[in-house]
Amino acid sequence: MVSSQVPLIDLGPWRTGGPEARRLVAAQVDEALQAAGFLLVTGHGVDPELPRRIREAAWTFFRLPDAAKAPYAVAVGGRGWLGPGAEANSYAEGAASPPDLKESWSWAAEDPTGIPAVDAEWFRPNAWPAEVPALRGLVTEYLAAMRALSDELLELLAGALGLGADHFTRHTGHPTWGFNVNWYPGTETVGPPLPGQFRIGAHTDFGTVTVLDRQLGAGGLQIHTDAEGWQDAPYDPAALTVNIGDLMARWTGDRWRAGRHRVLPPPSDAPAEELISLVYFYECDPHTRVESLPAPLGRIVHEPVDSHVHLRAQLDAITVPVGDRAGDRTGGPAASPAAAQTGAQAAGKAAGQAAPEA
Repeated sequence: MVSSQVPLIDLGPWRTGGPEARRLVAAQVDEALQAAGFLLVTGHGVDPELPRRIREAAWTFFRLPDAAKAPYAVAVGGRGWLGPGAEANSYAEGAASPPDLKESWSWAAEDPTGIPAVDAEWFRPNAWPAEVPALRGLVTEYLAAMRALSDELLELLAGALGLGADHFTRHTGHPTWGFNVNWYPGTETVGPPLPGQFRIGAHTDFGTVTVLDRQLGAGGLQIHTDAEGWQDAPYDPAALTVNIGDLMARWTGDRWRAGRHRVLPPPSDAPAEELISLVYFYECDPHTRVESLPAPLGRIVHEPVDSHVHLRAQLDAITVPVGDRAGDRTGGPAASPAAAQTGAQAAGKAAGQAAPEA
């Protein structure tokens, strides 16, 4: 079972334990990230009441009529509402699919660096729905917790590789990040899923670490491993789900695998199921040079890559053009196989990898 490859990691022994306790935690992390790219983490210190209140506030917004939400509409990578059909994550792998069956509100890094070109692309002001004023304070508190936890996880990952604690965090002095509250409505809102359509299509995340607070559901998260194929992700109500993204896998010379995953469509036996996930995507400082660790730690030495050239290519790849959204649920980021291949090749070039055939 995939659960055997996704351990439950208590951060307590890593924080306060002796050398042997820390060594055991590090070994578990290293083994899990080689097998699945996923962990369940407890002892994280996040008050469970906080994500509950964020869900409650976000649900109020998502249940508004589309006309009330439309002024906040943005494309992938923007700050605001990602409406129905805005995103198709399978295109990050070069695979065509209908758009994802979800809506999101997205936030991202906004504190400027003082470098105009960087700030214009990566550090723009966030938007907040006026209809739900409580969301701002709740999300601001949650983001502070996620930033601190993500840096702590990067220190743990460095320890799992036997490297200095700041091996990764020295590149997160002024990082980019993204935070999505994803709403997965039932079929009464999105209609019956088309063939090959998911709440989120199969993909790997793009950055360093992702921290997910999710709800258990029949139409929920699945993880892919070589040993087991697609399996339901293990769940613990006290745990946060953590996975590594493309940049971290590349940094480790593919010793660790980016966690491949998808979110199932609304189940036929529970079509009204609604879920809300809180997803924090952590990255690194803009234009970090990501170089693969050499052997014996690394397995493959990739060409160095600019972190944010890679990130931009992947964000562009999963964006569904506005003209493809309305009235065509089969639409996606590319209108043809050739265009799909072009998007995948751009992403592959940025990551130093060959693009899959469309």
